[in-house]
Amino acid sequence: MARLLILLAVLAAAAGIGLVWRSRSGRARVRGIDRRGPEPGVLAALGVGDDPVTLVQFSTAFCQPCRATRRILDRIASETPGVRHLEVDAESHLDAVRALRILRTPTTLLVDAEGRIRNRVVGQPLPADVSAALAPLLGTGVSEAERRAPDGW
Repeated sequence: MARLLILLAVLAAAAGIGLVWRSRSGRARVRGIDRRGPEPGVLAALGVGDDPVTLVQFSTAFCQPCRATRRILDRIASETPGVRHLEVDAESHLDAVRALRILRTPTTLLVDAEGRIRNRVVGQPLPADVSAALAPLLGTGVSEAERRAPDGW
């Protein structure tokens, strides 16, 4: 009987951790971001220029969510003036991965024209969350209807 209770407690704890992990994955977060930016040259070496906003996506070759993230970010960049999407192979840029504290793929950084990381999305992002995070950087507003269910997503 005691073993059964221990097993149920472990399963409940694992389910709780899984639900928290799932709810946090793909959400844009500002907390914990160093507003000064990484050491000079890290983002420039990856190809980040002076675009108003660059979506820097770190991915790996066998990452399935990375492919879906690429499609989402490509679409947003093509439909939003002033936004550029840059995909970086994490395995080929380990120094940048360490400097930017990339812990898993896909991870997307929203970088402004001054080279500051303004937002970070870990996991496959929701298009509405990316659009909402871009709005203040581009000086555009996003309506509540667009935030909840943008067309075509």
